[in-house]
Amino acid sequence: MSQTVFLVGKLLDGAGGVIEQGFLLMENNRIAALGRKADLGELPANTTVVNAPHSTLLPGLIDSHVHLAYSGAIESRAFRTEASEMSYPLLALRAAKHARETLEWGYTAVRDLNAPGGVIIDLARAIHAGYVVGPRVVACGLGLSITGGHMDKGGWGDHVSLEGMTAPCDGPDQFQRGVREQVKRGATCIKINLCGGSFRDWATPWKQEMTDAEIEAAIDETHRLEKKVAAHTSGGPSVTTAVRMGLDSVEHGRWLDQECVEAMAEKGTYYVPTLLVQENHFEHSWELQGVNEQGRRWLELGREAMWESLMLARAAGVKCSTGTDAGFMLPHGSVNAREIELFVRGGFTPLEAITAATKHGAELLDLDEVGTLEVSKIADLLLVQGDVLADVRILQKQENLRVFKDGVELVRGG
Repeated sequence: MSQTVFLVGKLLDGAGGVIEQGFLLMENNRIAALGRKADLGELPANTTVVNAPHSTLLPGLIDSHVHLAYSGAIESRAFRTEASEMSYPLLALRAAKHARETLEWGYTAVRDLNAPGGVIIDLARAIHAGYVVGPRVVACGLGLSITGGHMDKGGWGDHVSLEGMTAPCDGPDQFQRGVREQVKRGATCIKINLCGGSFRDWATPWKQEMTDAEIEAAIDETHRLEKKVAAHTSGGPSVTTAVRMGLDSVEHGRWLDQECVEAMAEKGTYYVPTLLVQENHFEHSWELQGVNEQGRRWLELGREAMWESLMLARAAGVKCSTGTDAGFMLPHGSVNAREIELFVRGGFTPLEAITAATKHGAELLDLDEVGTLEVSKIADLLLVQGDVLADVRILQKQENLRVFKDGVELVRGG
């Protein structure tokens, strides 16, 4: 049996607990003990000691909304071109690179919410089998959308097939079948595209696309198969309806109101606001994609509503989880921790933001053995040079990071 003890200046357990001058003892791949250094007893002579008195030890980070098969291209033409020109095996191989990059920045688990051909299901299996190195991956396969809805929009030549980009469904029966097909493929969660709305159709930014009957069918079938369902949405009344039907997580959700967040708190629905991608969209899209003034105003309104919705959710006691949408207009790995910084900018304490990026992510992804530092849990750890609670931005410098997954050090910065 191998033993390693970490002696650190600060230990964050992911559930809101802080131990100053703490220790954590790892035996093989599991946490054996943790507490104050002053309470640490005598250890066997062959124990490996990691002495880091000026560092913070916390659980490996979790990004609850990524797209590992996407490159992060900001320009929509490039995004469409790569999707049409790359085979599924090539997309999967590139996604393996993106997964490794994500892990190298301290993220030991992610949830992938749509990939062409559902290839991230195969990547998740490959990582689990040890064929490639990457974070733990929960994957939906293909998102479910109405024909012509979000992720099934036009804009392609009529000779180009959209098959395999998403899973179009029409009517409750087809949504029920769509859930079953993705689970059969190996999906460990389900994504539905509840409502659309964009700068091209901004009169109702939360325009509902799925009918109530379709929403209910998708949620009920997902739960019957013991999975969780996430919904892409801009917000609006349809979100409240879906939450009351048992929706597990609201993705994006710029336009939430008091009624909605109260329903989310009551039902235990998680909120993944994807602040970073929306900030990035606001900052760059009209420059690179030719958004007109009307579109720019829509983005401004959405940005204002995003911060308001975040604070409404926090005040109502909604469990929030960090998710970046990495792959869509954002690169993988190097920017993910900016989401934590934005949570703090939005009014969360640094400790609350870390909880959103660890414990709440693990709960949402049903990863029961990681996400918090507790005795007997798997040792997915992040050792950070410096005091994370004093400045969460130190998570954005790779030289500060040492990453352990399943008890094995995989990345050592600086």
